[in-house]
Amino acid sequence: MEQALEILFTASFWVAAIRIASPLIFATMGELICERAGVLNLGIEGIMTVGAFAGWFTVYSGGDLWTGVAIAALAGAMFGLLHATLTVPLGLSQHVVGIGITLLATSLTYFTYRLALPEVTSPPKIEPFQPLPIPGLSQIPVVGEALFAQTPLTYLAFATVAVVAWVLYRTPLGLAMRAAGENPSAVEAQGISVTGIRMGAVMAGSALMAVGGAFLTMSAFNSFFFEMINGRGWICIALVVFGSWRPGKALLGAILFAAFDAYQIRLQQLSGGVVPYQVFLMMPYVLSILALVLVARRATYPKALMIPYQKGER
Repeated sequence: MEQALEILFTASFWVAAIRIASPLIFATMGELICERAGVLNLGIEGIMTVGAFAGWFTVYSGGDLWTGVAIAALAGAMFGLLHATLTVPLGLSQHVVGIGITLLATSLTYFTYRLALPEVTSPPKIEPFQPLPIPGLSQIPVVGEALFAQTPLTYLAFATVAVVAWVLYRTPLGLAMRAAGENPSAVEAQGISVTGIRMGAVMAGSALMAVGGAFLTMSAFNSFFFEMINGRGWICIALVVFGSWRPGKALLGAILFAAFDAYQIRLQQLSGGVVPYQVFLMMPYVLSILALVLVARRATYPKALMIPYQKGER
C-alpha cells in the first residue's frame, strides 16, 4: 500500500499522465467546440484515426513534423466539413452521420495504409517530436519535469485550452457559437448565419481532433498501427460532459483520466501478476464512469444540442 501511494508523488508518474492526457486534450477541445455550437460529433474516433495516419505519413514521405501536424488538421477539417454538410444544412441525424463518419474515416485510413505500403509487415518508424525542456522551469521538482519538459505538441495542447476558453468567453465569435448551441433563433435575429457558425465550429473542432490523433504517431509513439486510437474518441465525448462543456473543467477531466491510466500501469507492475491485468485495465474507465455519473447530473448542456435548425424557424 505504501508503495502504491508513493507512485503518486513521483515525477515519472506525472510525466506519463501529462503525456497520456495530451491527445485527449486536443480531441476534447475539438468536441467541446462542436457541441457548444449545437452539433454532436460522433465521428471523433474516425477523425482521430485519420489525423494519426495523415500526420505520420506526411513525415514518413519526407515532410517535416509541423507540416505533418498541419496536414493532419486539414484532413480532420475535411471530414468535419462532410459531417457538417450532412447534419447542419441538410439536418440529418447527428448520431447516424457521426457513426458513419467514424466508419468511413477508419476504413479509408486502413485502405490507404495498405495501398501506400502493400508489402510492409511492421509499421515504419519516423523521428517524432522530442522533449523540449523549458530552462529554469523544468528544474522544479516533480512539477517541472511533468509540465515543462514535454514535447512541443504537449505545450500546444495546453495553449489550445487557453485559446478555446478565450474565444468562447471573450470574443463576439465565441458568443455567437454559444448562442448557436443555446438559442439559434437569437443568432439569426442578429443577422448571423447559424449554418455558417455551426459548420465552422465542426470543421475547427474536427481539425483539433485530428491533431489529437497525430499526437499519438508523432509525439507519443513514432509509427502508425491499426486500432491505436483505442476508444480515446469516446472518452473525449464523456470528458466534455464531465467538464460541463467548459474548457478548464474538461482539461482537469482529461488529466484525471490520464492519471488513472498511468496509475493502473504501475499497479500492474506492483501486483506481480497476483491480480489479473484486466482488472487494472478497466480501472480508469470504471472510475471515469463514476465521476461522470456524479458530475453529469448537475451539468447544464447546450439547449439546442443535436437539434437541427433551419432558417426562419422559431
